[in-house]
Amino acid sequence: MKIVDVETIVVAPPPPAFGGSYWIFVRLTTDSGITGLGEIYGVPFLPDVVKLMVDEIAEKSVIGSSPFDIEKMWREIYSRNFTQRPDGSVVPIISGIETACWDIMGKETGQPVYNLLGGKLRDGCRSYTYIYPNEKQGSEVYSSLDLSIERALVYKEMGFSALKFDPLVNYSAFDPHSPTAETLDYIHKFVGGLRGALGPSVDLLIGTHGQMTPAGAIRFAKVVEEFDPLWLEEPTPPEMPEQMAQVARGTSVPVATGERLVTKYEFARVLENRAAAVLQFAIGRVGGILEAKKIAAMAEPYYVDIAPHLYAGPIEAAANVHLATATPNFLIQESIETMGNFHSAILKKPLKWENGYLYPSDEPGLGVELNDEVVKAHPYTGKDLHLSMTNIEGWHYRKVINKK
Repeated sequence: MKIVDVETIVVAPPPPAFGGSYWIFVRLTTDSGITGLGEIYGVPFLPDVVKLMVDEIAEKSVIGSSPFDIEKMWREIYSRNFTQRPDGSVVPIISGIETACWDIMGKETGQPVYNLLGGKLRDGCRSYTYIYPNEKQGSEVYSSLDLSIERALVYKEMGFSALKFDPLVNYSAFDPHSPTAETLDYIHKFVGGLRGALGPSVDLLIGTHGQMTPAGAIRFAKVVEEFDPLWLEEPTPPEMPEQMAQVARGTSVPVATGERLVTKYEFARVLENRAAAVLQFAIGRVGGILEAKKIAAMAEPYYVDIAPHLYAGPIEAAANVHLATATPNFLIQESIETMGNFHSAILKKPLKWENGYLYPSDEPGLGVELNDEVVKAHPYTGKDLHLSMTNIEGWHYRKVINKK
């Protein structure tokens, strides 16, 4: 069996576009007519540029290869042009191609991907969602305590037992900073208000994005410790896990990190420095399913959990769930609400979410196929990247906490 075609598919989710400005999928086709899907996440270039990168990599290292030869293909692409180091542009492309190979292998062998990864350890995977606004609320939900509580109670009623929110809101190209006393007072009221409204039956996940210095993050953590959050996510920027380790040592709140890291090599530094208790790789960025499985295995003897990241489309979500199903040290899976709306509409058969859990498909491969009519109806024509940081030096917070 040989791969004979690699197609790049770009989709623009309609408003509110939870999951990013666009999703980039790859579809591989073999000489026997089997197709496989993967997803590319987080390349810091517009989709047209990414497509050119995929085409070149496919021509040099994918077309004519067997989808079963993942290790060989992975090393050839990773080492191209004598680079051979973690790279946030090339590795996400490897990720999409590699994931599509697993989809093909599952279809060829008649097995769901989780069976190829070691077999089913759990029927469903506990999930959490960000606190997103409804159609009437808009972005104020991220800074208004009353609106956040209103939405959080809706999610609790749906069946979620864990919710994430980012009380710092803005991500700046000039981060990291140290929070002010006023900011810490805001954080204390915000996190305390959610804990009071939700009670102990819902875990609170605090999602910062590398916005603080180590000293500032420790002050932040001490303010929220009494509310027993499940984790403090990426408190310092991703490039220096040695600094993040200072935060981990300075607080009882578990530190989580990994959405911006690529390959086992970057995660090895996190583990060696004891910088985090939870690893949040994104399969569409980290190097694919096998690379994620290796990282999870590296984390297991450190008693470190995995919680796959998701701010992308449903193909990465399906890959996450298959991996989580077959991984012993899985903690919780990020979900974009209940994986309904456009995440559902773009698939022929939606992912199964029920009462706080995501379930893997038992069909061969990943068990998901794109609805090509929906794909064609939603082309991306914008000029924005998937995610953008502000150019504001410092943070801006709402001072009125309880304004509806």
